[in-house]
Amino acid sequence: MSQIPVSIVIPVRNEAATVPTLIESIARQSYRPDEVVFVDGGSSDETVLVIQALAADSPVPINLVRTDGATPGRGRNLGIEAARNEWIALTDAGILLEDDWLEQLVIASENADLVLGNYMPVTDTFFTRCAAYVYVPPQTVGGIRGRFIASSLLKKSIWRAAGGFPDLRAAEDLIFIERVEAAGFRIAFAPDAMVHWQLRPDLASTFRKFVLYSKHNVLAGRQWDWHYGLLRQYLFLVPFILSAIVHSFWWLAAIPAWLFLRTLKRVSGHMKEFGALAVFNPIVLAFVAGLLLTIDAATFLGWAQAKLSSGGHKEEGEGKV
Repeated sequence: MSQIPVSIVIPVRNEAATVPTLIESIARQSYRPDEVVFVDGGSSDETVLVIQALAADSPVPINLVRTDGATPGRGRNLGIEAARNEWIALTDAGILLEDDWLEQLVIASENADLVLGNYMPVTDTFFTRCAAYVYVPPQTVGGIRGRFIASSLLKKSIWRAAGGFPDLRAAEDLIFIERVEAAGFRIAFAPDAMVHWQLRPDLASTFRKFVLYSKHNVLAGRQWDWHYGLLRQYLFLVPFILSAIVHSFWWLAAIPAWLFLRTLKRVSGHMKEFGALAVFNPIVLAFVAGLLLTIDAATFLGWAQAKLSSGGHKEEGEGKV
């Protein structure tokens, strides 16, 4: 494994509760980073004070960049620009790094310009387990769950060549990766570079999160990536509803059948990692179905907010949910 100096860049906003755990996991890395650059996007809590206090005792140099109203995209750009090394590792607050996370990324970087690591949802409650069924992609055959910028390693030169991250609240990571891919840069995957991602702990915060993500995905012009598919799901029900009005209300039985099949698809997709028993648990199925409908509602609400917004195709100043 080549010994290359790596800077870790982390955008934060109102993350006083999660930053200590993240910094502890950075200190335990088997491959020691050269520095950590936090970019605070205008926290109203004690995030800045917590970072400054922990920096004094950290075995890894911690630098803090402060700005107001920075989106995650702009926060990453500011952090990468401030970093002193060519190789940049990216992660987020609300995440715990496994001890060999950075080591695995560096190993995979030998013939790559961008390395995408892996992630695992933290499912330590009934709610978070059900949430994982609904919106966390299942692992593929190769072990990678999806393209996740908060577990990645890249060269600063390709960041510049790709024009940096869009100044957006959501979808900035996907757009950036697509730019890198379109430019012909080498992308590698590191399935063993694992981070643990803390999901939203309750229904209210989950709803708010998806309203915000939905809104900003639409403002980024990416309805095709999420919204249109969901709309088609509901348009599928229209003929059954019309048949119920014209002929018999028995046609409405298609609605619970449709919801059951959607729910079963989500739960069965995670059987490899969570087991098969949930498929036969009516409580789990009912809760997942309710959460699925809640996120659907949040998606449509965020879509409507985006269409009514006068902010154009991007809005600044939104913090992390």
